[in-house]
Amino acid sequence: MSEVAILTTSAGEMTLEFWPDVAPGHVKNFKELAKKGFYDGTCFHRVIKGFMVQGGDPNTKDDAKQHLWGTGGPGHQVKAEFNDRPHVRGVLSMARSQDPNSAGSQFFICHGDPRFLDRQYTAFGRLIKGDDVLEKIGTTPTHPGDRPVTKQSLISVKIVPADTVK
Repeated sequence: MSEVAILTTSAGEMTLEFWPDVAPGHVKNFKELAKKGFYDGTCFHRVIKGFMVQGGDPNTKDDAKQHLWGTGGPGHQVKAEFNDRPHVRGVLSMARSQDPNSAGSQFFICHGDPRFLDRQYTAFGRLIKGDDVLEKIGTTPTHPGDRPVTKQSLISVKIVPADTVK
């Protein structure tokens, strides 16, 4: 059964499909975290217009931990699954440190076409509904460090059967 993710954000709803054929470990990891409610109450802590919007850090649930935003994870890492899917607008990919096998929970959705990331970051899905929401988040004003001036909340991530989404 094919499943999709519905991201409810402060800017509206986005629906993402997954690519288990090219990144089965990343798809499994994202779905498991979402089903546990891991992403609920986080925010998009890094926004670069024309590049990407990044979220998935559990530290963003606490405004007092802003100095740690961008450093949090689930306590485990996922092995890289680089593939030939291009990083273009709407593509879902995993953030990581310098270590290619350091992805955990932080993900990004491409707001532009950052093809220089191809085969260096694991693309594992794409936006199929809610491009207007991606645009709202991707063009929100930011402070230095790419932090949105107005918090861009990720209220919930729900995994649902694909055939239930219109």
